[in-house]
Amino acid sequence: MPNQKKNGFFQKFLDWVEKVGNKLPHPVTIFVIFSLLVIIISHLAAKAGVAVEYQMIDPSTKQAKMAKVAAVSLLDPDGIRFMFSKAVSNFTGFAPLGTVLVAMLGVGVAEGTGLIQALLRKIVLSTPKKLITAVVVFLGVMSNIASDAGYVVLVPLGAIIFLSFNRHPLAGLAAAFAGVSGGFSANLLIGTLDPLLGE
Repeated sequence: MPNQKKNGFFQKFLDWVEKVGNKLPHPVTIFVIFSLLVIIISHLAAKAGVAVEYQMIDPSTKQAKMAKVAAVSLLDPDGIRFMFSKAVSNFTGFAPLGTVLVAMLGVGVAEGTGLIQALLRKIVLSTPKKLITAVVVFLGVMSNIASDAGYVVLVPLGAIIFLSFNRHPLAGLAAAFAGVSGGFSANLLIGTLDPLLGE
């Protein structure tokens, strides 16, 4: 009886999270809102004279020195010019973007050809119901072979896998996220960060 109450409370909590999440605006709208907030905060910080001092290594002398960075307003003419002239380089200069785009193209092809459905069916048929959480977490740990793409690819897949087991998809999403985050850079195979760390 206590277990039924506990499961009922947890289910209600997950349903509440899902209901609140469904009321959020479209992701593009959220992106635009946060972008506008960054622009406004940058202007307010620049007007307030916000600056940060930190210690850095001078590349030429290899010695530690103090550096100072001041907030720059994106509403000034130079800031507006920067936003429009550097938009492409800012976008393409984001390091994980290439890996994520390639992974998403691969997932799109796998989805269109039916590979993902076949893989999920194989996982569902070969994994006992009581072990599916451990399997999803393990897949999350192993997903860092594709660097940061595990967050984009595996987290929604975890929700789909749990849904196929008639379990709440948010629990699968949380399990996959925990595996990707908690086991990041821990892998049975060589990941993308290992060559960099081995230098």
